[in-house]
Amino acid sequence: MKTRKKSYGNKNIVGRNIEIIRKAKNISQKDFIAQLQIAGLDINPTSYSKLEGQIRIATDKEVYVIAKVLQIDIYELFTEKR
Repeated sequence: MKTRKKSYGNKNIVGRNIEIIRKAKNISQKDFIAQLQIAGLDINPTSYSKLEGQIRIATDKEVYVIAKVLQIDIYELFTEKR
């Protein structure tokens, strides 16, 4: 999987964790976006990339659906990962 080219922003606190967990599960960003869309979250690749990069605010619905699709407890998205 590709490495991040730009540094993280400060608009949300879950983006970095979403990226870490998604990559740990070997899910490409493209496949993950498709899974989110199937789960009812209408998100485009640019918007999703900005969410992971912490360049935009994450909505409560996005956080909920992302945790559901990743099959994790929502609180894992708020726990600092390394």
